[in-house]
Amino acid sequence: MYERLRSLREDNDLTQKQVGEILNMSQTGYNQYEIGKNDIPTKVLIKLSEFYNTSIDYLLGLTDIKAPYKRTK
Repeated sequence: MYERLRSLREDNDLTQKQVGEILNMSQTGYNQYEIGKNDIPTKVLIKLSEFYNTSIDYLLGLTDIKAPYKRTK
């Protein structure tokens, strides 16, 4: 799962600091998610899936399909 976070970030030419700012957190805090040291809270997974336009299942490594599911909002 954590490799996907790094891959998505790098594919979008973003730094850890930039993603941290998007999530309203520090680069160090985000880095802990990316290296697998800390579990990612649900609200952060939702923000990341919306930002990268992908599903949470893809972020978690449960599917290889990047396309997001239809949102119910």
